[in-house]
Amino acid sequence: MHLLYILLVLLLVTRICSAVAVRFKQPALVGELLGGVLIGMGVVGFAGPELDLESLNADATFQGVLDLGVFFLMLMAGVEMHPGDLARVSKKAIPVALFGMFVPLGMGFGLGWWWLPDSDWKFVQSMFLGVALAITAVPVAVKVLKDLGKLQSPVGQVVVAAAVIDDVLSLLLLAVLTSLIATGESLGLAQIGRIAVNVGVFFTLAWLTGRYLLPIAARNLGRLRLEHADFTLLLVFGLGLAVLAELLDMHFLIGAFAAGLLFTRNTVGKATHEDLQKQVETLTLGFLAPVFFASIGIHLDLASLREIPVFVVVLIAVATLGKLLGAGLTARLAGFKGGEALAVGSAMNARGAVEIIVADIALRGGLFDHPVPTPPEIKYLFSAVVIMAIVTTLASPVTLRALLRRSAF
Repeated sequence: MHLLYILLVLLLVTRICSAVAVRFKQPALVGELLGGVLIGMGVVGFAGPELDLESLNADATFQGVLDLGVFFLMLMAGVEMHPGDLARVSKKAIPVALFGMFVPLGMGFGLGWWWLPDSDWKFVQSMFLGVALAITAVPVAVKVLKDLGKLQSPVGQVVVAAAVIDDVLSLLLLAVLTSLIATGESLGLAQIGRIAVNVGVFFTLAWLTGRYLLPIAARNLGRLRLEHADFTLLLVFGLGLAVLAELLDMHFLIGAFAAGLLFTRNTVGKATHEDLQKQVETLTLGFLAPVFFASIGIHLDLASLREIPVFVVVLIAVATLGKLLGAGLTARLAGFKGGEALAVGSAMNARGAVEIIVADIALRGGLFDHPVPTPPEIKYLFSAVVIMAIVTTLASPVTLRALLRRSAF
């Protein structure tokens, strides 16, 4: 009963806040986070003394619901992506994707190494900042491009193609970060080798299963005469790869994303694939995602704006500069005009959902609890990164709309 009541409050508050955000032409994600912030601040409270936030954070069942939210978010991201885009990617998109990821990765790591206090966890915390700045949430930009009829323009094609590459690279970075958080140690040759072997084994087994076993299973589903058998097959495949990822010391969301990516139209047919995509979207966006993002908002401590305001501003500036230099400048060198290159960099600057998922993984892994006593730069690092994700997610579509409307490309 307590869990159902909590879910009721979270869902109502987040959906109302999402509607307000969409009304002001902002991503629904922003409204969901804001709903969690309002609950965390006590503006919207839980009735009953036993339903406080401390018990909520310690509730294993509620944490299980949040894990399902992460699982379905990444499964949906994989299902909506077309692997064939990798084969058709232009020569311009490859350097934009690579530099658009590794330049902010280096700048984020450098910022952490320079700013964060010395401790045994400094390398891991700096790497977390690097990964946080490297990630791109292109769905925000894609929606703007689509709304303005620029999705098939040269800028739109490069942004979408670069997004596919960035998502794959993000999985590799996340595998490294997960391993680092688990050990709290710097990268040594032995650890690099172990991570590389685990990543190689995972993607090899995932590809072989998706390439050969999954089509056989899909073709024989009709004999079972079960309703929603295709959806069950997708879940079994996703859960199986999620378990495999955890067995290889990687986060389960890597398995969920890979399953969605490999569950292509060729596996079950175009019509069935589109139906599955709608089913996954309905469950994810209508229920699990709002609850997950509300939980992030609850953890968000706005005291970071008071305790470490300079760091928050510098973090946002470095995050934006990293994408503009990495993706925008590379696009300029690849032949785009100044305004076009700036649009590419702005599109790649949104962080969004994956960024917040990575921050949540670090939070649950205890990354912000070291050293003891915990200095404010570490104590509020989670909130600073979430604020950065919100600001860049808000700024990216606004900047992109202005650039695209002013330009003729």
